[in-house]
Amino acid sequence: MAAPASDSTPLIWSSRLTFLMASVGFAVGLGNIWRFPYVVGQNGGSAFILIYLGFAVVIGVPLVMAEWTIGRRANDAASASGSFRGVAHRSGASAHWGAVGGIAVLAVFMLMLIYTTIAGWTMDYFVRAASGAFDGITGEASRVAYENLMSSPMRLIFWHTVVVILTVYINSRGLHGGIERAVNILIPALFVSLVLMVGYAAVVGDMGATARFLLTPDFSKVTGETLLIALGQAFFSIGIAMAVMITYGSYLDRRTSIPQNAFIVVAADTLVALMAGFAIFPLVFQHGLAPNAGEGLVFQTLPVAFGALPAGSLFASIFFFLLIAAAVTSCIGNFAPVVAWTEERFGMSHSRAAFTAGFAMWFLGLGSALSFNLLSGFHPLDFIPMLEGKTIFAAVDFIMANTLLPIGALLTAVFIGWVAKRESVREEIGLPDGLAFKAWLGLVRFVIPIALAIVFFSGILG
Repeated sequence: MAAPASDSTPLIWSSRLTFLMASVGFAVGLGNIWRFPYVVGQNGGSAFILIYLGFAVVIGVPLVMAEWTIGRRANDAASASGSFRGVAHRSGASAHWGAVGGIAVLAVFMLMLIYTTIAGWTMDYFVRAASGAFDGITGEASRVAYENLMSSPMRLIFWHTVVVILTVYINSRGLHGGIERAVNILIPALFVSLVLMVGYAAVVGDMGATARFLLTPDFSKVTGETLLIALGQAFFSIGIAMAVMITYGSYLDRRTSIPQNAFIVVAADTLVALMAGFAIFPLVFQHGLAPNAGEGLVFQTLPVAFGALPAGSLFASIFFFLLIAAAVTSCIGNFAPVVAWTEERFGMSHSRAAFTAGFAMWFLGLGSALSFNLLSGFHPLDFIPMLEGKTIFAAVDFIMANTLLPIGALLTAVFIGWVAKRESVREEIGLPDGLAFKAWLGLVRFVIPIALAIVFFSGILG
């Protein structure tokens, strides 16, 4: 995030399209590409999609609207915590509400400690794909190659470092010179790569089996657990309570429709996830490979499929570039609120805040990279029952995903629904005081807190 202009004129996005690309780029991450399609197939196909879309509209869209509202209402603030304090001040509420923004910043910082490691895997595999390393590779050889990467601390640290340097450099250039330039290149490249992969899969893969796997409704598979999975997927896929939408919202001009753009971002996020399924599973089914391998589907199963297909090295390279684009745009968005908080908290220039926060992220992220090898037997929080037996990587992931994010989102809903002045919120969203606004407010006040409490307790108990 760029520092405020010296003439006190607030920075705004260069265009609505750029704002949308940045927001979609943040929301579209690696989980969309390797997790969502498998979850759909295993939980009722299109039946699951309908349930997911319902949760995305009922929970995801209102919370995105809420976070953009907070950011734009306090667009003179430099961080998520500052935005909460600004809106609280204008509403006559306690400045302690700024702590909710602090929770969001802490959550997204913890996410980056593990995400940079995973993003590094995609870069390593892109280099190997481009070099033809997957040509004719067997399932056993692919498994060994993956295990060799996980057991190599130097390779994991190298790629973790590359991801951090790239993320810090882009964010240090500010809004227009860094974030916008990057997403204007990476998001079109991501969609072009995805379209190419779907076309390739349609030609050389089993698209019929994929359509049956992803789109055939099977309501017999819909259980209470399915509903919980769909709820969690909708919550985490869109990127709620990570301070990013608040940061991006602070750059919104007054003419931009918050409700309309919230629907667009959620729809685009879902579209990418479904397209990823139609890019991946035709190749998997064509060769009779297992579709239920989770992250192993991408890093162990797909290399085997690419290795046996015509032009496999070329399209493997395109696929892993697609993953890189998704990872880097998410990293850019995730890191922006961390830089903003550092800038505000320590009174630093924007570029210095980016490099300071980046060094902390790199150093602490080493623990995650080493969790797969040198520190695989180190479980630092064994004295906490829920974290017993978890490596640094797993512990950070659990705390971030199962506690900080649900709590932050719950408090955000309470703040915008009950604390912020109703009229100022309605004015910022741009809805008349009619049925649409009352429906949104009812969701934020009642439905969403209950849903988030379910997510929180299920995560803790699970």
